[in-house]
Amino acid sequence: MQGKGNNFLTCGQKFMYNVMKHIVSLFVALFLTCGSLFAGSPVLEKLKQIPQISDIQELKINNFNEYYQFYFEQPLDHADPSKGTFKQRVLLGHKEMDAPVIVELEGYYIFSPEAGELSTLFDGNQVTIEHRFFDKSVPEGEIPWEYLTIKQAADDHHAIIQAIKDKLYATSKWVSTGISKGGQTTIFHRYFYPEDVDISVPYVAPLNLEYVDPRLEKFLDKLGTAKGGFGSFVSWDDLNAPHWTIRDFQILCFEHQDTLAQMLQAYAEEKGYTYRKVGGVERALQLIVLEYPFAFWQWGHNPADIPDEETYEWDEIFNYLLQISDPTFFEDKYLERMAPFFYAALTETGMYAYNTRPFKKYLPEEKGDIDFSFALPEGVDQKPFNVRQMEAINAWLQTDADKILFVYGGSDPWYATAVDLKKNEKCRRYVRGDMCHSCRIKDFDPVSREDLIDTLKGWLAE
Repeated sequence: MQGKGNNFLTCGQKFMYNVMKHIVSLFVALFLTCGSLFAGSPVLEKLKQIPQISDIQELKINNFNEYYQFYFEQPLDHADPSKGTFKQRVLLGHKEMDAPVIVELEGYYIFSPEAGELSTLFDGNQVTIEHRFFDKSVPEGEIPWEYLTIKQAADDHHAIIQAIKDKLYATSKWVSTGISKGGQTTIFHRYFYPEDVDISVPYVAPLNLEYVDPRLEKFLDKLGTAKGGFGSFVSWDDLNAPHWTIRDFQILCFEHQDTLAQMLQAYAEEKGYTYRKVGGVERALQLIVLEYPFAFWQWGHNPADIPDEETYEWDEIFNYLLQISDPTFFEDKYLERMAPFFYAALTETGMYAYNTRPFKKYLPEEKGDIDFSFALPEGVDQKPFNVRQMEAINAWLQTDADKILFVYGGSDPWYATAVDLKKNEKCRRYVRGDMCHSCRIKDFDPVSREDLIDTLKGWLAE
C-alpha cells in the first residue's frame, strides 16, 4: 500500500492543487482578455489600415489612454515619387475620438513624447511629427539635400495629417503648433495647406526675410552696449549695478583669447570634443565669444551674473563663458547632427551672422561678418537664399492668414524678426516683454493668459 499511496494526493494536496488551478485559470483569462482588448483597440486597428504606416509600437506615456510610435513612408520628392522614399517618425497620444487633435510639428528631432502645453490645456489627442532628415527620419545612404525644403516638409505634414484625420479624427478640431524652428515649420505648413488644421499656435517663431536679417544685428548691438538689460530675471538693482556690458566681457575674452583657447583645448580633450569643421580650437574659441550675446539673451541670463570686473579669475571667466555660450554648438558631432538645420537656415529660413567690426583689433584677418556657411554639410555648395519665398509668406500672414496665435518673449533675439501682422486682425500675437526664448502660455500674467486661452477656445468653438 505504501508504493500505491505515492500515486495519489492527500486531501490537503488536492485542495491546494484546485486552488492553484483556479488562480492559473484566472490569470490566463485576464491575460487573454487584456490581449483581446489591445488587439481590438480601434485606434490601433485604424492605424494599421493606413498603408503608409509601419513599425507600430505601443508606448506607455502619462496623460494618454493609448500611445503609439510608428513610421510613415514619405516620398523624398513629393513632386516625383519615383525618386524614392524614406520613413518619418510619428508619435500618437490618444485620449478621446472627439477631443481636439494637437499636431506638434518639430523643427528638428522629437524632443519629448510627453503631452505638450496645448494638449494639456485642451485635454487633447497629440500627434508629434519629426522633421524630415532629422534623427530617425533620415533616408538610407546620403541625405539628398535638394529635397530638404520647407515645401517638401509641408507636404510631409499634409500627408500625415490627412491620413490620420481620415481614419481616426474626422470630426475633431485640429490645432498645429511648434516651438522655435518648429514654430517656423508650423507657419510654413499652414501657408501651403491652410485647410489642414483649424488653428495654429507657433511659439517664439522668427520669420527672417533675408539670409542674414539685419534686424537681428540691430537687436544685439543695442543690448550689447547697454549697462544691464531686460532679461527674465533682472531687477532694478541689477540694471543699476556697475557690471560690464556684454561687449566689455567679449573684449576681455578676445584680449586673452590665447589663454582661453588653451583652456578650451584641455576642456575639449577631456570631453572628447573636436573642432575640425570650424578650423580648430582657436577658431572655436572666437566663435564661442561671438555667440555669447545671442546665447545670453536667447536664454534670459542675468547681467548681474557676469563676473565682477575687479576680482575675476580665469577659471571663473572660462567657466562662465562656456555656461552661457555652449561649446558644443561648434563641435563636429553637433554640427553633423544639426546639418539639416543649418542647410535650411542658409537656403530658406535665414540665420544671423557675427558682427566682427567691434572686435577688428582682435580679428585682423576678418574681412566682414562671419556667417554660418562653415556649417553646411560636407560637399554641399551654398545656393542663393530664397528671398521671394519668405516675402510671399510674410505677405500672406499680413493679409489672408486666419486663426494663428503667435507667442513671443520680448527679450529673445529671435523676437527681432518676429511676425508682424500689420492690420491682419484674423490672427493674434502675444508678447511677454521680459521673457526669452522659453516663453510659453503659462508664463503670461493671469489677465493676458486668460485672454489668450479664451481666444483659442473661441476659435475652437467656431
